[in-house]
Amino acid sequence: MHDDAVLDEAPSISARRDDLDELSSGLHMLAARPGSPLASATASAESDTAGASEAPSNLQPEPPPEGRVVAHLHASGKLSPGDLARARRLADEAGDPLLPMLVRLGLISERDMAQAMSDVLELPLTDASTFPSEPLREDLFSLRFLKDAKVLPLSEDGDSIQVAFAHPIDRFAVEAMQMAAGKPVKALVGLPSEIELALERLYEKVEEAPESVEGALGDFDEEDIEHLKDLASEAPVIRMVNQLIQKALESRASDIHIEPFSDELKVRYRVDGILKEVDAPPVRSTAAVISRVKIMAKLNIAERRLPQDGRIPIRIQGRELDLRVSTVPTMFGESVVMRLLDKESVRFDLDALGFDGSPRERLRLILEKPYGILLVTGPTGSGKSTTLYTALSRMNTEERKIITVEDPVEYQLAGINQIQVKSAIGMTFASALRAIVRQDPDVIMVGEMRDLETARIAVQSALTGHVVLSTLHTNDAASGVTRLLEMGVEDYLLTSTINGILAQRLVRKLCPHCRESYPAIPELAARFAALGAAPEDVELHRAVGCDACNGTGYRGRLVITEVLLMTDQVRKAVLNHATATEIRRIAVAEGMETMYLDGLRKALDGRTTIEEVLRVAESGEEASVD
Repeated sequence: MHDDAVLDEAPSISARRDDLDELSSGLHMLAARPGSPLASATASAESDTAGASEAPSNLQPEPPPEGRVVAHLHASGKLSPGDLARARRLADEAGDPLLPMLVRLGLISERDMAQAMSDVLELPLTDASTFPSEPLREDLFSLRFLKDAKVLPLSEDGDSIQVAFAHPIDRFAVEAMQMAAGKPVKALVGLPSEIELALERLYEKVEEAPESVEGALGDFDEEDIEHLKDLASEAPVIRMVNQLIQKALESRASDIHIEPFSDELKVRYRVDGILKEVDAPPVRSTAAVISRVKIMAKLNIAERRLPQDGRIPIRIQGRELDLRVSTVPTMFGESVVMRLLDKESVRFDLDALGFDGSPRERLRLILEKPYGILLVTGPTGSGKSTTLYTALSRMNTEERKIITVEDPVEYQLAGINQIQVKSAIGMTFASALRAIVRQDPDVIMVGEMRDLETARIAVQSALTGHVVLSTLHTNDAASGVTRLLEMGVEDYLLTSTINGILAQRLVRKLCPHCRESYPAIPELAARFAALGAAPEDVELHRAVGCDACNGTGYRGRLVITEVLLMTDQVRKAVLNHATATEIRRIAVAEGMETMYLDGLRKALDGRTTIEEVLRVAESGEEASVD
């Protein structure tokens, strides 16, 4: 569907074969010399061939390795017949091997392909942690051959040489390495991207870049722009950007941060809400990598002085992704952030998000109201939009017409009319909301109440019998009321329209495979008294780390929340312009479970750690619970 965004414009296979044929010819000439160390390897290979010719002729020939790998991928559910047929057609048209084409199209991840080849060929699977820190035998292996064949020498002893192959099915590459080394090759399977990065690090001689390469931001002539376009369209740059996106998906990252500095290009992934630095392309490729992202997002690569926003629809590993791209100018270039929205893996389900107990029941009561406002509050990145989408999914029935106004539209929901805000042409939240009311909706979602005009129209919509869902940026549920009062919304309108306010945060979920239990110390156990747990019975869990969670001890996130209902006592406090603290006290006295208490309950259940709860919960919440 979006093959142009993921297709890796690699050099043609015929050109690669010409280079390898040239190497092969030279190796055969070297092996023919008397006393050459390659002569014995050649003789040994010929002896093996002669022995193989004497094998019984009545045995069924074994399927070729490529076919066995494809069958293995299909049997393991990684490859559908439709995707295979499409990849085979494109591979035939381009004259390229099938297996690399499956990876280039994003139908199979690099790691899944490597694992399949390892299983089928019965070869060990290796990774970057085992790669050498110094180049091995630079006198024997040319960088050009190593990069074309995607092979990396790992270690050598007197009897053999260990080599990582991205494509161990390519017997020519294996034999060429054996002939060049003059000793048997112990083949391992490696990821192509990791091998390429290691080759650049170990074998390429990088020239020092001149100072002030970037110059003044935006100070380019037409030739510079054309040169950038050319660089961004080259196969190595396309491959680097595709690999950054693919690795982010494999790491379960929600965001990719590409940040240029004076002497390095830094790449970080946000996984489960925490930023983690990963291997980055070389600094000399900064302009080309950023330009490639901007081209994919259909942004203006000539404009480097102003922030820009765009989107990249892309298919990777057989999954449809939507990447939201944001660029801002910095001292040394443009900082790029890409947010990965996985349309297929996201689950709009309250259980999956972590809603349970009292907060879930309170939310259900609010969503069953025939009219009124539900506000979801929290900082950026706390999952407010996902909660609203989940609420809309529950309300999305044949009897209801639902219209949303969003900036941007993150997920497309079937049966729901979604409007994208475009401030540049006057399509703001307020103007869109005015038009929506005339569309006879039952449910309206406003992405955010940013100003008084939007808030007042939303309140008027609720008064006229609509259900309105929206978000605010406040620290807790009680502060949502005071924020609207500060914006200028009349108190009597708020008490008449707001049904409830939900505040939330996201905490990391413990990996179920490696979490470790431990008895809580008395001071910590005392915090759980509000849950009715005896201090001696409090058992918590800590993060350990394993392969399933990439050594972090956490896998995924869940919500901790509090839901404030607009009761008579709370309405009276709002009309008296009570403080958020007073409103919060009343709500807790009437049975509201705070975010802090919800987090403690989930820590007691072993779903998260007490450290995660304390990381995101407000410092004053403990006192409020007591």
